[in-house]
Amino acid sequence: MGVVEIGLIYTALTLVLLFSGMPIAFALGSSAVIIMYFFMPATNIHLIAETIFGELENFTLLTIPLFILMGAAIGKTRAAVDLYESAYRWLYRMPGSLGVANVAGCTIFAALCGSSPATCAAIGGMGIPEMRKRGYSGALASGLIAAGGTLGILIPPSITLIIYGVMAEQSIGKLFIAGIVPGILLAVLFSVWVVVKFIRDRHEWMKTASPEEIAKVAQKEHFTWKEKMESLPRLLPFLLLIGLIMGAMYGGFGTPSEVAGVGAVAALILVIALYKCYQWTDLRAIFTGTAKESCMVMMIIAMSFLFTYVMSYLRISQSMAEWLVALEMSKWALLFWVNMLLLVLGFFLPPVAIILMITPVILPPILAAGFDPIWFGIILTINMELGLITPPVGLNLFVINGIAPDIKFGEIFRGIVPFILIIAGYIAFLSVFPEVVMFLPDMFYDY
Repeated sequence: MGVVEIGLIYTALTLVLLFSGMPIAFALGSSAVIIMYFFMPATNIHLIAETIFGELENFTLLTIPLFILMGAAIGKTRAAVDLYESAYRWLYRMPGSLGVANVAGCTIFAALCGSSPATCAAIGGMGIPEMRKRGYSGALASGLIAAGGTLGILIPPSITLIIYGVMAEQSIGKLFIAGIVPGILLAVLFSVWVVVKFIRDRHEWMKTASPEEIAKVAQKEHFTWKEKMESLPRLLPFLLLIGLIMGAMYGGFGTPSEVAGVGAVAALILVIALYKCYQWTDLRAIFTGTAKESCMVMMIIAMSFLFTYVMSYLRISQSMAEWLVALEMSKWALLFWVNMLLLVLGFFLPPVAIILMITPVILPPILAAGFDPIWFGIILTINMELGLITPPVGLNLFVINGIAPDIKFGEIFRGIVPFILIIAGYIAFLSVFPEVVMFLPDMFYDY
């Protein structure tokens, strides 16, 4: 049986197991073992444990549980509430200020926890009810939080970028710094849309609203300078934590793993000092959550190493890459179809699984076409953001549905469509102007 036939069988088997509801790690591992049994020498099966643990010895992987610990420490406190309230007090004068404050809250919280679902749940739990009380439609409120949550996998520290860096053998520091400008610009685009949509909705609403309703809305909140400054003591420590992590990493004071350790310890100290989370019940919740999520991610990574080992041994990934190169498409046609593939996979699979499965296949043709691997890592991650907000497995949509069950799923989807278009257009923009991504890495690193 040829490589093509084996590759098709391997792909079909993996997809069947994934869609059967089997956990991702076991689906990847089971398909790999089955293919090994039928198409590889028996000695390879005896070396499964050695293959897995040999790959897991990569010191960079230590950053994953440490950054997860940092995010768990932040997520188990009132940090999201403080970030949200502080942002609103400083932005309340602009049109659509509450929506923009939610985007700002998502941006900062994403930089602290690195998790899109956690960002959605933390900010959305407060933001959606507040926005709806102030006249925002359920579609806009839910769509905004779902899209804002996606910033969690783009703005560093990002678990997604770490996994891509390990699979692509690229610098985690370069990937992190490359995600800063694109993440902030995407947050700005979300904010601009919120302001435009809010003004348009408010204009239409005033045509039908009663004078009493208009007068009630006209009584805007007002915050004095004292009230604004009172919100900073809770906000500044976390901004300093982000600055500490970025400064240590890009200043060359430590490896990503060492910086992650400092960040995790600093986050624990902050939540103990600011939120009095020193009781064993609080600490147990933080450490238990970290252990569960870390084990889940590391199991997926371990099985993906076995999965890609089988692909490489049977020359499936090499043959597929050679086939893509042999098509002689232009570099832009190749990039377009790669983006289409990532979009379709994002409909059904979570980001971690896609990156682990697809990177060994698509990266060689991308590099052969002359694209920068750091730039492509950011494009790949933004594609994964689309997957988080597109049905049928858009995880952020289900998180929003859980925290705001009175908003129908169809309404949530209508609210998210403009943000899907924004992200798709943003990918095209970064493809034409890669300097937006590479500006900071080129400044800090010598190529």
